[in-house]
Amino acid sequence: MSDHNDAVKEQSDVWKNRSFPTVPMNERDAKPRTSSITEIRGPYYAMVTPTYTQELLEGMGEHVDGYKYAGGSFSLMPADYVRKINRICHDQGVYVSTGGWIENVLARAPTQIDAYIEECVRLEFDMIELSTGFIQLPTPDLIRLIQKVKKAGLKPKPEIGIQFGAGGDTSKAELEAEGTRDPQILIDTANDCLNAGASIIMIESEGITENADPWRTDVAAKIMKNVGMENVMFEAADPAVFSWYIKNYGIDVNLFIDHSQIVQLECLRRGIWGTKSTFGRITTHR
Repeated sequence: MSDHNDAVKEQSDVWKNRSFPTVPMNERDAKPRTSSITEIRGPYYAMVTPTYTQELLEGMGEHVDGYKYAGGSFSLMPADYVRKINRICHDQGVYVSTGGWIENVLARAPTQIDAYIEECVRLEFDMIELSTGFIQLPTPDLIRLIQKVKKAGLKPKPEIGIQFGAGGDTSKAELEAEGTRDPQILIDTANDCLNAGASIIMIESEGITENADPWRTDVAAKIMKNVGMENVMFEAADPAVFSWYIKNYGIDVNLFIDHSQIVQLECLRRGIWGTKSTFGRITTHR
């Protein structure tokens, strides 16, 4: 049997029973995926409730791989409420990430790192994002965090960028005043983290496609070449940004977007809709 037919056989019952099954579209690997991963933002800019999460994933869960809190939003909620959201995600085959917040713990309560990791286990998270956008953390220390997270049975996901002070909607003027790092530092740190057991590297958008004029597409290209597309996820919570990544690197690029953008991104990945520059041009050959 051909690889093409094997790929089709692996698709879930949900996908096989979709509406309009005779209309051709780009095939994607079945979940759990190791490429073409889509991670969506949960609570931050808007409160994403359990009911909303349930209904969102009932309709589009086939196309969502990960669910990420942001800004420590989970710390404002009752523990049972957080666990409820996490279990809804798990029921739909979606992993749950803390999002970047550990830098807050490192800066405000460094003795509580172990307790933070233990609480993530208790609340049934799958992944701890190790974001360092607001702080300077030596690479050996970041590797020690990776090892602690792995020892706890969770997946470590370092977030690395070229812009110091990235995150939290910092203004363009403030970021420009900070300046950017040499992309080679990002590449070296990413590879050190992967060698230490990081599951994937989140690439911070600031300085590359956010608050950068023009976009540093050269940095994205260096990351692809020297770290590997399969090893990174690009923050792309803007339609123009995720469209650029798909147009230049194909549907298998791993992307982080807002929950409100999942339909638009999946239409693009599947090749069934797009803008003037993408309509009918995004294809695959499985």
